[in-house]
Formats: sequence, C-alpha cells, structure tokens
Amino acid sequence: MAIKRYFANADNTITNAFKEDLITRGTGSNMGQSDILETFSIYAQQSAQSVELSRILLQFPISEITSDIAAKIVPNSGVSYYLKMSNVKHDLTLPKNYKLNVLAVSSSWQEGNGLDMDNYTDLTYDKIGSNWVKSADSTSWTTAGGDYHSSPAYTASFDNGDEDLEVNVTTLVEQWLAGTKQNYGFGIHLSSSFEASSSTNPN
Repeated sequence: MAIKRYFANADNTITNAFKEDLITRGTGSNMGQSDILETFSIYAQQSAQSVELSRILLQFPISEITSDIAAKIVPNSGVSYYLKMSNVKHDLTLPKNYKLNVLAVSSSWQEGNGLDMDNYTDLTYDKIGSNWVKSADSTSWTTAGGDYHSSPAYTASFDNGDEDLEVNVTTLVEQWLAGTKQNYGFGIHLSSSFEASSSTNPN
C-alpha cells in the first residue's frame, strides 16, 4: 500500500481566551505563524461562569492532489484520505476521555503573521489574518469562532489525552476534489459536550 503525504499550506489558532489581566479577551489575536496549534476549553478562570475556548483552522492544497491524480501519481478512485496531527507533549493539565470534532470550514480565511500564544499580543484587527471574530481582513465570521459545515462531520476520541489525531476524511476530500464543496480547510475543536457557548468581547 503506497502512502502519499500532503502538508498544510495554512493554519491558525483562534481563541476567545482571557489575557493575563483576566479582563480583556484575546479575540483579536492571530497566531498564524506559530509552530504549534491549540484547542482547549478553560472553565471558571476569570469567574465562576467564564468559559475560554480555542479552535484550530487547517487548510491543505487540494490542487496538489488534483495534479497528482492527473499525473497518475495518485489513483482517481479507491483512495482513502486521512487527517493526521501529532500531539505535542507539555506539562499543563491534560484532560482525558474527550472528543475533538473535525468539520469543514465554510468560508475563506487568512492565516496571518501572529506568533504570541501566551499573551495574545499579536492583534490583527482589520489587518491580514483570521482571529476569533474576523475571518480575513475586515470580514467577520458569520458566527464568532468560525463558520463550519454541519456535514460531513468527524470525531476523534482521546481516552488518555495524549494521543495523536488520525481521522479518515475521505468523504470531505472527495467533495473538495469534485468541486461540490469549496476547500476552506478543516476546523478542529472540542465537541459540544466539552465546549459551552459564551459571548466574546472583541478587541
């Protein structure tokens, strides 16, 4: 069985987490140039009811697959496509027995040039890059936190919490290749049972 790897050409972490002052949310923050991606949910750090969320945006160059199919490097049928991401070890609190949703992003977005994943100082406002509120430039997401198709939807389970992510996303990739769904990439975040809706305070 042959394996062909494709690498993302755009990625970002978007968040509504509080900054160090626990007053201002980092919703205008961009982290498009960071070498890691984060998804998390933090409860009751700022108040008993506060919720802070982080989501991942990830896009792959489907045109490369199309070219490889045309060149007969990749078969035009009978191919399985997997999204694979490696877990990064850290010393922070590690949840267990949770699930991540993998959905198709439904609108275009920009990667951006931000780096700061600690203090959220790389603000995009209406400049280049996506964040919790903006998808690109001066364009807002329809819903803060990103716009996503409801199907196809994939789920990855993490029993120990430190597993790598591996999901068969063949159905979605085939839709991108066929042009029946526009390729705006993947959105990855905790499942609804681990996330809770909260209002954002845009920067």
